[in-house]
Amino acid sequence: MDLGLADRVYILTGAAKGLGFATAEALTADGARVVIAARTQASVDEAVAALPAGMAHGVAADITDAGTPELLVRTAMDTFGRLDGALISVGGPRLGSAFELTDDHWREAFETQFLGVVRTARTVAAALTGGGAIGFVLSTSTKVPLPGLGLSNGLRPGLAGVAKDLADELAPRGIRVLSLLPGRVLTDRNRQLFAATGNPEKAQAEATASVPLRRLGRPEEFGKVAAFALSPAASYLTGLQIPVDGGLLRTL
Repeated sequence: MDLGLADRVYILTGAAKGLGFATAEALTADGARVVIAARTQASVDEAVAALPAGMAHGVAADITDAGTPELLVRTAMDTFGRLDGALISVGGPRLGSAFELTDDHWREAFETQFLGVVRTARTVAAALTGGGAIGFVLSTSTKVPLPGLGLSNGLRPGLAGVAKDLADELAPRGIRVLSLLPGRVLTDRNRQLFAATGNPEKAQAEATASVPLRRLGRPEEFGKVAAFALSPAASYLTGLQIPVDGGLLRTL
């Protein structure tokens, strides 16, 4: 199936590795071009070098910086001459229960995992004068709280609400907004969560057993779903949350 991605341009934040990079691979494989953002120049350069020549441009930038979204939009326009959407992802917040976390932890996470995401979505939407798509990378914690992840449990559902609100407001302009909910996908983040238990092998085995498909997801499986959701082939999808979790969520 032709996804209609040829020559389209997307901004991908937090995309030097993991789910964001897997999405960059899927998009560029179908002819789209991407602006990849991550915090360090070395990681951005490595990611760009691993993608097809001429299809990616990297920017070392921090999403907590208020000027980053404008920088990314300007880079896309200056480099590729257009912008068709974005996949907005940030690293997972620190571990800890809601009871354990301090005010400073909540403020830091709000700036990074919440406000930076909302600011980027607003800025990208303002630049999508011909329509487009914006995807939020969230988590299954928007539906079911995860033990020991108080910040994620608190902030991710709020972002899902913002995404839905934006979807309603931006739909008349031809801009679609969706949330993607990765579950047990084998990324560095999930490896960190397994290691935090003190017995990563046991934790990974238990996580695998909890998934109906009886295996952990691969980043490229998420990337293909995200690329489809951002593409013109998904032109009648907006305002929804898409789990990529092997059937883990039990909610209807």
